[in-house]
Amino acid sequence: MIDHLYMSLALDEARLAWLEDEIPVGAVAVCRGRVIARGRNRKEKKGLALSHAEMEVIAAASRKLGDWRLSEVTLYVTLEPCIMCTGALLQARIGRVVYGCHDPKGGALNSLYQLADDPRLNHSFPVRSGVFRDKAATLLQVFFRSLRKKK
Repeated sequence: MIDHLYMSLALDEARLAWLEDEIPVGAVAVCRGRVIARGRNRKEKKGLALSHAEMEVIAAASRKLGDWRLSEVTLYVTLEPCIMCTGALLQARIGRVVYGCHDPKGGALNSLYQLADDPRLNHSFPVRSGVFRDKAATLLQVFFRSLRKKK
């Protein structure tokens, strides 16, 4: 049940992203039972392809802990991380990832690739999927539907 609590915070970040005209993906980093970083997509605001929610949170969590190694951190994110974000999570030696809905077009933890569990890599981490899956998926679907209507 604790995963639901933190995922609800990630969903709050996703809603904030939508209010900023960003794709509604949010993330939260938790270490030893405390939220140490929050983030959301900011690609449009920053004009930077690297500004996915996960990347924002990895950077903030590293600053907070004063270390690039995030082995005691669990990342909660509303959408399955892409290849770029999963690569960063592997580099950061993340402890665990919990995500909401699958990303069939870009997911790198289960949908297209299973990078968190690839024996060829020097780090792996446990993954839990499907926490508030329907809420996360609906948020994205409604966002993109409203975007298409504007065009």
